[in-house]
Amino acid sequence: MRNTGFYIFFSIVIVLYILINFSICNRGLQALQYYPRIKPWYLLIFITLSSAYIAGRFAERLIPSAFSNTLTFAGSFWLAAMIYFSLAIIFLDLIRLFNSLFHFFPAALIINYPRVKFITGITILVSVIVILIAGHINAVKPKITKLDIHIAKKAGTISKLKIAAVSDIHLGNIIGRSRLEKIVFGINNLNPDLVLIAGDVFDEDISIISNDSIGEVFKSIRSEYGVFFIPGNHEYYGDIEKAVKYLSSQNIVVLRDSVVCINNSFYLAGRDDKEFKRFSGRSRKTIDSLLQGLDKTLPVILMDHQPFKLNESVLNGVDLQISGHTHHGQLFPANIITGWIYEISHGYKKSGDTHFYVSSGAGTWGPPVRIGSTPEIVNITIDFE
Repeated sequence: MRNTGFYIFFSIVIVLYILINFSICNRGLQALQYYPRIKPWYLLIFITLSSAYIAGRFAERLIPSAFSNTLTFAGSFWLAAMIYFSLAIIFLDLIRLFNSLFHFFPAALIINYPRVKFITGITILVSVIVILIAGHINAVKPKITKLDIHIAKKAGTISKLKIAAVSDIHLGNIIGRSRLEKIVFGINNLNPDLVLIAGDVFDEDISIISNDSIGEVFKSIRSEYGVFFIPGNHEYYGDIEKAVKYLSSQNIVVLRDSVVCINNSFYLAGRDDKEFKRFSGRSRKTIDSLLQGLDKTLPVILMDHQPFKLNESVLNGVDLQISGHTHHGQLFPANIITGWIYEISHGYKKSGDTHFYVSSGAGTWGPPVRIGSTPEIVNITIDFE
């Protein structure tokens, strides 16, 4: 049943992809009426770019190579370009609609309409290219986000705890070793006591990156109390067992509905991802059952990849919850949509005695582009009573 649902969903996505690209292509052809000789070259470039991502993803499953990686990388930029070309088309259509009602276009524009359409098309093309370049530069430079909080509990002999938290790296054929090295360099510069990775380390199949000495980079992470990881939804889209085995072999402690007591001073709990039920047919533990029997006089830190039902953490005495998943939309205006879906799309919030932080992620999914959101490494300092 799950496979049938996947193929139906995949078919719908492909149909929508074709329809959107047909619309963009058609509008581009209309803009080229002023210079019709360019049309064959335009069609060649358009078909190449619009099919590159799908072709690259199929090619990497057959024979992974530099060629398939190049197709996927180029095609991923087109995914972002589609969004902004589509927004431009919608904006222009709205202007035309209002003009049909109120007739505010000057006569000179109507007389030279083919030329105006050509200039408009070139302007949109240049604007989208600039947006993609700026968004890519933004996407590959994670910032350090500093957060200071106070937890009114004693934590053994620890009076202050420095945490470096990341999520949503999405290692794969677009984000590889060099990007991970930058992230780890940023983590180590913080000299953290504890490193937390809140899901989606891998984009999908770990075999794409497991032969790129990625393990050496993971092993170079430095912290006093260790590196801890929880699965995200993308670990399940690949192979969760392979992902867990691989990260465990790199000195990373994997928490899947489990709790550890660190230095007899505080608890660190990690939930399995919501996708656990979809792929296993069983439900993950509730927060109540996960934390049952703990000494709540000690601080409790929880990692949960997807920030849903935050009130459950408040009701169960969690002191700090760290999540990711949202990417804060990654590409404007998607951050508006994630703001509607999640109680916290990005950033800090306190509810009752519980502190929450939802990271925008350190990497990207799909296009290596961020518009309206910034990748981050979260530098959390906790003062205990």
